[in-house]
Order: sequence, then structure tokens, then C-alpha cells
Amino acid sequence: MDQLEPDLPGLVNESHQGTNGTTAPTQESQPSASNGHFEPTRPRQEYFPATLSVHADDPLNTQLADVAPPLHVSTTFRYSSDPSQLRPFRAATRPNAPHFPFQESSSEHCYSRLTTHSTSRLETILSSLLKAPSITYSSGLSALHALMVHLVPKRVSIGAGYHGCHGVLNLHIRLSGTQILPLDCPAEDLHPGDLICLETPINPTGLALNIAHYAEKAHSRGAYLLVDSTFAPPPLQDSFVHGADIVMHSGTKYIGGHSDMLCGVLAIRPGLAESTPEGQDLPLGQKYREGWMSRLLEDREFIGAVMGGLEGWLGVRSLRTLELRVMRQSENAMHIVKELHDTLNSDFDDVYAGTLSAENRKIIKKVLKELQHASLQTKDLQDGWLKKQMPNGFGPVFAMSLNGAELAKHLPSKLHLFHHATSLGGVESLIEWRTMSDATVSPDLLRISIGVEDWRDLLGDIVQGFGALVEEFKL
Repeated sequence: MDQLEPDLPGLVNESHQGTNGTTAPTQESQPSASNGHFEPTRPRQEYFPATLSVHADDPLNTQLADVAPPLHVSTTFRYSSDPSQLRPFRAATRPNAPHFPFQESSSEHCYSRLTTHSTSRLETILSSLLKAPSITYSSGLSALHALMVHLVPKRVSIGAGYHGCHGVLNLHIRLSGTQILPLDCPAEDLHPGDLICLETPINPTGLALNIAHYAEKAHSRGAYLLVDSTFAPPPLQDSFVHGADIVMHSGTKYIGGHSDMLCGVLAIRPGLAESTPEGQDLPLGQKYREGWMSRLLEDREFIGAVMGGLEGWLGVRSLRTLELRVMRQSENAMHIVKELHDTLNSDFDDVYAGTLSAENRKIIKKVLKELQHASLQTKDLQDGWLKKQMPNGFGPVFAMSLNGAELAKHLPSKLHLFHHATSLGGVESLIEWRTMSDATVSPDLLRISIGVEDWRDLLGDIVQGFGALVEEFKL
């Protein structure tokens, strides 16, 4: 098959856009230093995300000659042998970890339920990439639980999406009587301190929702907006630009990227992360508040939902290649979705500019019923908000429904390059007959998580799998 070249988006970094909306070129020379340490020639926060993924944690290297950060697995750390350096514990005397966690030279690590070398380094990079103070947890669901413990909202507005989030909210219904509202409930149903929980793109379909719309709705009532951006990590989506108060990631997915670690992340809008100065205006109905990050860190210490040293180290390793992986995966998905969608929605007499033979297109039409992916949201693209919200691509996950549940059940066993497994975001491509882990979806639906392989091989594997179904079920 000859490679198709669809209209793929170029990489856009919103913080580097010029006044005309174009991406500003990098004009500075490459930083260099004779001692081997990274010496920025301009403020560190102005570097592009791919650079920050590699260098945001360089300030933690003051006592390290290792180019690759070492793995620390210890659960406890020695205090200084110099009595004059010993400080009795006072919460207010400790550094604020998410804003450049403990320097290697400070020897401030005490116990791994508080901080470790690896998780502090991971939080430093994440805070830089997400452009907001970030804190890690043992899983994405533990991150949501921690936020609920922090906010104790009386009402949570949430729609379809990952069933695990609904499971966490069910715990809080039992514990504190939290009321669950539909995502599109009237704004008047929300009150100060309530929470809108918005997942976009949505699990398992990959469809996108308008962050700015829900931000306006939440803030008009003094409520907060949480955006679960797991399906659109940097550089695909910057939810804070569009009004999010909190951004959540299941770092198990793209932040980890290799299907070998569990992780959750909360990033807090800087205006909320720090204490509110007296006299500063607050959203409707809200009162003076202490900084969210200090309370979240204290809560995490006692909830105990912390990453281990190994997982933190794996997260740092993975973030180095985040942009490379995510952009490749998103572009792969767009190629595949376009080929399948064009076939499904064209007559055989139409002019077809893709890579599939007429015979393969007949096979696809016999098996495939529907595709779902943000790139197919034509009206939203025409309206402009979707392209603005996801300027660099529409995500590596999509869903396809087949012409019957039995076809969907059997397809994974016909594929050679897709693992039949739950989860997503790894370098390898996954397919899941979604009803295996989510009772809320139709049994004819399959979720596809595209990896970093060549998209032409993946598309060919899907088509041959369809062909095997046609033969077996005599379609």
C-alpha cells in the first residue's frame, strides 16, 4: 500500500504562538555548558514541551554525575549526621514539593510516603509540561479520590466516560452523600464548591467535548471544572488554556507509555494552587482558601496513595519520549480512521484516493458498522472549537462498532499486531472487546489504542482480520 497523506495538524505550542496565530520559531541558540549541566539561555518555562520533558528536572542534578537519573527504591532516608543540620519537623518549614521538589543537595527526603527522589523528579517534569503545580498518586482513580476528599463537593456533574470514575464517586455517595448530576444539567443546579467532572476525549470512543463551554458553566455558579485529559496528554490538549481548574491524568496510560506502571496525576490551576491573598476577588460564593497544593500533599501523606520509587523512575524515563510517542500514535490513528471512514462512507463508484483495494473495501463494508473518533466530529471542526482545543491531533484512541456482537467478540483473535487487552497508551497497539471490562457499552463495540508501529501494517492487520471474519461467518 502506498502511504496516504491526510491533512495532519502541525505541532502547535499555544504558549509560543505569535499574534497572527502562527507558531513562533525558536530564535535562541542551543544552550550549552562546559560542565555538562543544562544552562538555559532563556527562562526555562519558555522552552518547548519536548525540551522540558528532557531538561525540566535538571536543577535536581546538583550532586549527580549520572546522565540517566538513578533508581532509588529505599522507603526511608538517613537524617544528616551533623546535629546542627537537624530540624524538628514543622509542616510550614518544608519546601513546597510540586514547585521543584526537594533538591538532591538538600537531603530533605525522609520517608517515601511523603516524597522520594524519583517521584519528586517526576512531579517537577509534570509541573513544567502541564504548566501547573502537579502531584502524583498511585493510580488515576486514587487521584480522583484525593480530589474528592479535598473538595467534598455536595454535587458532582458527570457524563458518560470511564466507569472507574463513577465507581469512585459511588464511594463518596456512600461516605458523604454526594449528589450526582448529569453532565448537561442546568447551570442552576450547580452551587459554589460543586464540581463538573469532564472527560475529554471520552473513554472508550475518543470523542471530544468543549472544555470552554463547561468552564463557563461551572464558573458562572462558583463551581470547579475538572478535566480528565488522559486521552489527550501534552502536546495534544492544554485544558487550562480553555478554563479548567484541575487537570487529571491516569498516568498509567500515555505518561507511562509502556504498559508497565500505575500512576495518577492532579495538576492545579496556579491561582488555586497557592493560598489566596486577603482581599483578592474569588469566584461567586467562594471564601478565603488556603493553597490547594499544601492540603493535597498533606492529604496524600495520610491517604497513602503514593507511587513507589520504581514507578516514579519509570515515569521519568517515559516522559523523555512523551511527545515523540503521542504525536506518532495520534497521527497513526488519524491515518487508520480516515481510511476506514472513507471506505465506510463512500460508494464504490466514487473516486477513492486511499490505499485499500476494491476487494478490501468490500470486506470492510461487510464487517464495520460505525467509527467514533474526534477527527470525525465534522460540525465541531467547522465551529472551530475542536481544532482550537486539540491543535496538534485528535488522540490515538478510537472505537469501532461491528455488524454484530459475535463479530466484535471474535475480531481480536484474528489480529496479529494488536494485543487483546484492556488499558491504552502504550507503545504497542491494543484492541479490547470493551464489554469484557465495561458493562455499560454495547457488545458490538471495540476500543482501539494505536501504538507506534507503522500505521500501514496496523491497517493491513485490521483488514485481514475483517477478511477472516467474512470467511468464518460467511458474510
